[in-house]
Amino acid sequence: MEILIIILGVILDRFTKIWALNNLSRISEIVVIRDFFSFSYLENRGAAFGILQNKVSFLSLVTLIIMLAIIYYLFRYKPLSRLMRISLSLIVSGAIGNLVDRLVYRYVVDFIMLHYKDVYYFPTFNIADILVVTGTALLAIYLIKEENDGK
Repeated sequence: MEILIIILGVILDRFTKIWALNNLSRISEIVVIRDFFSFSYLENRGAAFGILQNKVSFLSLVTLIIMLAIIYYLFRYKPLSRLMRISLSLIVSGAIGNLVDRLVYRYVVDFIMLHYKDVYYFPTFNIADILVVTGTALLAIYLIKEENDGK
């Protein structure tokens, strides 16, 4: 199950980023819901929220170490909890997606924009980011559940 989640996550991320590179990089924006949701090409040379700009080697190394540690844990210890296995698999698939970008392009392709009119813009993101955030949220739920079950 873990390998399937990782492979499907990476494929979905790559497909959408290739679409963004081939289509969005030539135009300014595709509006999906006016004043709220659009697709717009962005080359992110940093990490989340644009921090650590131009630290590609450092970000790649940190991502690789964390990703390998999670993979080692998944396959060495084979956690019994399905929720934990799914959450870690989602994190790994997102990490691979953004790592591939950093290694191939020296930046991460972001293209999903959420905003409220011209008042507030959430940082532009991609499918790999969604996978990492979803996996992290599920991992937090698992850890909270385990702590509560242990009491």
